[in-house]
Amino acid sequence: MTTPTSIRRPPAPNPAERAKTIATRNGPATLTQTAEQCDQPGQYGRVIPVLHHVHTSGSVSILLPDEHHLVKRSHEAQRGELAVMVELTDQAPVDLREPVRGLLWITGWLRPLSEVSARARAVTIAETRPDERLLDVGHGLTLLRLTPASLVLADAEGTHSLRPHMFSAAPPDPFHDYEAGWLRHLETDHADVVQQLAKHVPTALRGGRIRPLGLDRYGLRLRVEAESGDHDVRLAFSRPVEGPPQLAAEIRRLIGCPFFSED
Repeated sequence: MTTPTSIRRPPAPNPAERAKTIATRNGPATLTQTAEQCDQPGQYGRVIPVLHHVHTSGSVSILLPDEHHLVKRSHEAQRGELAVMVELTDQAPVDLREPVRGLLWITGWLRPLSEVSARARAVTIAETRPDERLLDVGHGLTLLRLTPASLVLADAEGTHSLRPHMFSAAPPDPFHDYEAGWLRHLETDHADVVQQLAKHVPTALRGGRIRPLGLDRYGLRLRVEAESGDHDVRLAFSRPVEGPPQLAAEIRRLIGCPFFSED
């Protein structure tokens, strides 16, 4: 009797790395209080911060108007701690009919900062992410800190629970700041390349519209928009890549053309 062999999934960054990459891309975010912190109906509505920034450690800086109810509640909360959750959305950089690629939830304690600490934290954020709204800290806007207790990632690879130390130790994917422009370039200027890549898509899906979806050091992801729904396909590179020259070589390998260039 033959034992069936399991289907091996193409390699992908581990969950902590994928979570760090989503956080580093700084996509749309919403903030909600956890249910146990809400003593009135409707209190757990979604809040869009004026600005948010996820630090390497997993802590999140939240910028809100001084008069916002969460600012008030964070000052009133017992021990200065208010349980909240930040939801970060990973959106595809090309115009897909279903643009959300993943979600990262960071749950923890929201604390007010002293005036000195808030300004120091604003300076730290500005060193890597300059934003004129940081100049209004202490002048109509309040900067708060969310200290993470747990993180949950949900994406095409599955749903994973992470501890803060796992997130803190993980690096973002080396293409995190290169991916968006590269995928848009592939979509708008290299439709012929996308069609060549389609030969790696399962035959049953090739009748759908094939779009570039994602890029990381392990491979390229395509989205097939078909009448039956959306289907994601990962094309694995022959080895992990770290920069544009290696990426161009892997794309040439996938399309079977030695002359393809990313430019």
